[in-house]
Amino acid sequence: MEHQSVVKSRYYWAILLFAVAGMVLLFMKCKSVKQFKSSGVVWTTEYHITYTAPSDMNDSIQAIFNAIDKSASVYNKQSLVTALNNNTTDVVDAYIAKLYNTSVDINKASDGAYDPTVMPLVNAWGFGYKSGKLPDKAQLDSILVFVGLNKTRLDGNKLIKDDKRVQFDFSSIAKGMACDEIAEMLKRSGATSAMVEIGGEVACFGLNEQGTGWNISIDMPIEQAEGEAVQHASAAVVTIDNGGGVATSGSYRKWKESGGKKRSHIIDPKTGSADESNLLSVTIIAPNCMSADAWATACMAMGVKRTQLLMQNNTSLGVMTIHVDDGGNLVVWSNKAFADKVKLEN
Repeated sequence: MEHQSVVKSRYYWAILLFAVAGMVLLFMKCKSVKQFKSSGVVWTTEYHITYTAPSDMNDSIQAIFNAIDKSASVYNKQSLVTALNNNTTDVVDAYIAKLYNTSVDINKASDGAYDPTVMPLVNAWGFGYKSGKLPDKAQLDSILVFVGLNKTRLDGNKLIKDDKRVQFDFSSIAKGMACDEIAEMLKRSGATSAMVEIGGEVACFGLNEQGTGWNISIDMPIEQAEGEAVQHASAAVVTIDNGGGVATSGSYRKWKESGGKKRSHIIDPKTGSADESNLLSVTIIAPNCMSADAWATACMAMGVKRTQLLMQNNTSLGVMTIHVDDGGNLVVWSNKAFADKVKLEN
């Protein structure tokens, strides 16, 4: 009898311990599924972040914004990239190294169409932090002498320039990197899902509240005058259900008129031109937002035919272009990798 009592007692405590452990796990699970939202303005554009995590991580999000601003913002006069451009240092940090190495890869893959050293050209056309009279061919040719990623190299943590006048502007890739950095931080901190959007660039992982992939709406290019409120109309909705990044670049919201032509802010790094283009927007789906961001800019610089030729059979990048044909009609094109992600209406 005494033996049976001991067994029953142990059995009782085992059940109790199991029940308590189950309650603890249930509590932890309930705590982990709490959803948080963070939004605001950074780098003159809005951001919206939704994530499921054990606790609010807004302080960590802001820390990443601040760190990237101090590293890669050409509008921050105390940033590292400003110091690199002014030749007061040649030492890079982890952010600049990541931006530079990714830029080199995409520069090569796009045959030079993507190039973050176009900043002097961007400024000459009045799209950067300087403005003035639009450049003529002689001025553009004089600037092209010191434009080109191939005139630079990274040696360890030192950025070497063949010409000290070479300057970097990572604006076309830094927002994408920020999306990735925040998404990675959230994942490391215990988040089970997240959607990070900064000015239309998106990085996400996990599933949304409905337990399905994240649905990302791609804007139809609607031309608007400077100062007008941004108008939105969806061209397509894509579903990202296994993580990745989405980015769109367009010429329909940022342009200048000169000589009866609309000049795009997307500068051709080979010619220095900001010629009128019939390509209005490019959307890229990539394994990460940084690559998507840079490739969207590269494709805008390449134009419709070069983009379609390069991306037609690409299986790692989803690509959608919207351009105007000779009859003034909007034409939407995508490769299979993009079409496979398009959400079909029920």
